Amino acid sequence: MKNLKSIRKRKRITQINLQIKTGIDQSTLSKYELGIKLPTCDNLVILAKFFNTSLDYLMDLTDVEEPYPRKEKDK
Repeated sequence: MKNLKSIRKRKRITQINLQIKTGIDQSTLSKYELGIKLPTCDNLVILAKFFNTSLDYLMDLTDVEEPYPRKEKDK
């Protein structure tokens, strides 16, 4: 998940700060970034909302960082 690491570093957020803001353990975030572990669907949604991007971007399926339009109730 190179895009996760890239967006986190661009926004100058440490793994510890990301843990504090999202509740996802720092060691888990590290494993995601190193490609050792794949994120759960719930954690992907949390990270996509936090970084205002798409799941596809976080999973390196696209280089387009902009999120898809959200449902009205999720805004």
